[in-house]
Amino acid sequence: MSFHFSALAVAAAALGLVALAGCDAQRISELQPGVSTEADVRDRFGAPETIWDEADGARTLEYNRQPAGQINYMITVGADGRLVAVRQVLTPENFARITPGMDMALVRRSLGKPAKVTPYRLSGETHHDWRFAEPPNIPKVFTVVTKDGSTVLRTMVGPDMDAPENKGGS
Repeated sequence: MSFHFSALAVAAAALGLVALAGCDAQRISELQPGVSTEADVRDRFGAPETIWDEADGARTLEYNRQPAGQINYMITVGADGRLVAVRQVLTPENFARITPGMDMALVRRSLGKPAKVTPYRLSGETHHDWRFAEPPNIPKVFTVVTKDGSTVLRTMVGPDMDAPENKGGS
């Protein structure tokens, strides 16, 4: 009986993530670069997590799907108020750009808000985790480790043990 409940809970959580991803895909398909406006983006996605002002007058709106999801969108609107690009930033290519010595403010700007930040007092390290899916759909975590909270010490990728499919029930 308890296994049955756990299996149902896992299935419901997975279905919810699929539904969210499906909604995002629908919302993105309704936007057209050069035509859609910031108001159109906000109508479909709501208020952004963060707004980043660009040097050229453009604005990048962060739509974070952490901690439950595996996606962070950065949607850029040009100085003219029209959509320039929609990017999912939690990718191996973007992770590869995160290098030791990099400022965490730049990491945050590149990847969006992490799913979880965990300080380890004994080592003095802090782990900043972003959940993502490795193709075809393997749940993973990208971790940035800092010693002082502001500079990248190292990075690592591992399994996402908090993903519904990795949580067993008994």
